[in-house]
Amino acid sequence: MGGQTRRLAQLLDLYERNYKLIERLIPELDLPFQDAVSNSKSDLPLHLSVQERDRYTVTFKLTYEFVDADGVRRHPDIWVRVYRDAAMAEALECSHRPPWQAEDDADPSAWRFLSEQWRRNLMLGKWLEYLLEHGHGFTLTARPRSRSKSSAASSAA
Repeated sequence: MGGQTRRLAQLLDLYERNYKLIERLIPELDLPFQDAVSNSKSDLPLHLSVQERDRYTVTFKLTYEFVDADGVRRHPDIWVRVYRDAAMAEALECSHRPPWQAEDDADPSAWRFLSEQWRRNLMLGKWLEYLLEHGHGFTLTARPRSRSKSSAASSAA
């Protein structure tokens, strides 16, 4: 049991570290936009697409988009859930977290889940560091803006 408790604590530390990296990449974590692209002089365009918004969480997808003769490919295509209230960010395998119904601390499915989460979230942290090193970011200047009706009306006048 001690090993699993320690491993869970380390995973939660990783979630906190990923949150801090995401805060640097996306300063507005309420994500007041649906889709955005970050361009870098030394890297491919990075696409962000909001998938779900809740009161305390936001789930989005980060991906590179490759276009070639075979069409459009997205890789890595990673889903991230940010827990703003807990200051944590979790890499998800897909739009919904896989079910985890451990019977007890020795349940192999619990170990498998933690192991998969560890690998996925470690990869997310390393990729976020890489993206920041290459100048990616979704700041006010890098994201699309919607013009309000009042500013559109005053521009037309």
